[in-house]
Amino acid sequence: MVTSVYPGTFDPITLGHVDIINRASAIFDRVVVGMYATPQKGLLFSTEERMELAQKALKGLPNVEVMPFSGLVVEFAKSVGAAIIVRGLRSGSDFEYEFEMAFMNKRLAPDVDLVCFMTSLEYQFVSSSLLKEVAGLGGNLAGLVPPNVVEAVHHKLGVLDKRA
Repeated sequence: MVTSVYPGTFDPITLGHVDIINRASAIFDRVVVGMYATPQKGLLFSTEERMELAQKALKGLPNVEVMPFSGLVVEFAKSVGAAIIVRGLRSGSDFEYEFEMAFMNKRLAPDVDLVCFMTSLEYQFVSSSLLKEVAGLGGNLAGLVPPNVVEAVHHKLGVLDKRA
C-alpha cells in the first residue's frame, strides 16, 4: 500500500487543490492531506476551520483523509507511513521552489520521494491569496473553490459576492 502526503496551508482549499488530490487519489492507495497548523498570523481560517472545509470538499474520496501537522513535512510523512510527498506546480516559480525543497527534503529523509502534478489549465492562475483578495472585494468565487468554501470565505470576510 502506497501512502502519500499532500501538505499545505489550504487557506482556503481551492478547486486546484481538489484537482491535485483527486488525481493523487487515483494513483496512490492513501492520500493524507496535511493541513499545516501554523500560527494564525496571516491566515483567514483557523486550522480546525480549514480542516472542516477540506473534509467537506473531499468527502467523496474514500482513500483521502485530512490531518493537521506542524514541523517538517518529511517528519509528518514518516509519521503517517508516507513514502511520497505530492505537490502541484502552476508555474516555473513553483517548480524552482519545489526543486530546492525536494533536495532539502531528500537530505533530511532519503526514503521519502516527491511527485509533482502539473496544475490543470483551468486552475493555473488560482491561488488562495488571490482568491481572498477577490472575495474581499465582493468577487464571485464560484468555479474556483468548492461551493462550501464560497460561502465560508464571504461569511468570514463579511462581504456579499457580486454576481454578474
